[in-house]
Amino acid sequence: MGFLGLDKKILVIDDSRFFRAQINMILSNVGYNVVTCETGEEGLELVRQEKPDLVLLDVVMPDIDGFEVCRLLREQESNNLMPIIMLTSKDDQDDKLVGLELGADDYVTKPFNERELLSRIRNTLRRIDRNRSANPLTGLSGNLEIQREINSRIAKNMPFAVIYIDLDNFKSFNDVYGFAKGDMAIKLSADILSEQVRLFGNPDDFVGHIGGDDFVIVSTPDKSAAICEECIMLFDEKIRLLFTPEDVERGYISAVNRRGIRETFPITSISMGIVTNETRDFESHLQVSTVASELKKKLKASPGSCYMFDRRKE
Repeated sequence: MGFLGLDKKILVIDDSRFFRAQINMILSNVGYNVVTCETGEEGLELVRQEKPDLVLLDVVMPDIDGFEVCRLLREQESNNLMPIIMLTSKDDQDDKLVGLELGADDYVTKPFNERELLSRIRNTLRRIDRNRSANPLTGLSGNLEIQREINSRIAKNMPFAVIYIDLDNFKSFNDVYGFAKGDMAIKLSADILSEQVRLFGNPDDFVGHIGGDDFVIVSTPDKSAAICEECIMLFDEKIRLLFTPEDVERGYISAVNRRGIRETFPITSISMGIVTNETRDFESHLQVSTVASELKKKLKASPGSCYMFDRRKE
């Protein structure tokens, strides 16, 4: 089990020598790098020096209590994403509520169960890591999570379908309607993809946001066509609401390019390229991405919203 806490540093702030030693032993046994101290002042200084991945913070301490330490830490923007788990000596609902209101992520009641302590730490770190990598506009997982998801399915030899999604003529839409409307189009796309995957995919399917107007869905081959068809149908209906009625009626928008020449661009559409391991093997997400790039070129040559399978063999 030693790999569980690899590269994660945890600061324990507790005035009880017994609990510091107990927590240190539990966390060290599963691979966490543990730093301990017994006062709030020391804890604040160690946060600055050590930059821990998570703080375990006792409520009752001799100098400044855990609530005040939590408040001071959350005052600094650099600590906003650093998770704090409060340690309370009794099952006091008021203590828990005060801690959560001050910005604590979770709490553990003393005396604690070893398995519960580890589960709460692991889940909190996992959630924070996801938040760090999530796209701030859509809330969807970013590149690292996307790569991890694809590589995981390859390693487990699972049947998968990776759907690469791109909005067509999005730049011209952004130029004509402005960044605020552009953000609305991106958010709309993310909501449509997430909802249709929920309705027509598998419970463990994945939706990620590469960046800009590029997205990824990781599903299975048997679900991918239905997901694409439903996404396209809903996207083509909803995206028109972001255009003026005049542009929708014309079927295009007009914009001046970098050379000063006025051009026309069709209403924004969505392209979805599906790469599966049904007829070929992949060793990493990089190979999947290469095939997807080839599909993307073909899809861009087709007018309107569409999806396409990569049917080639090895």
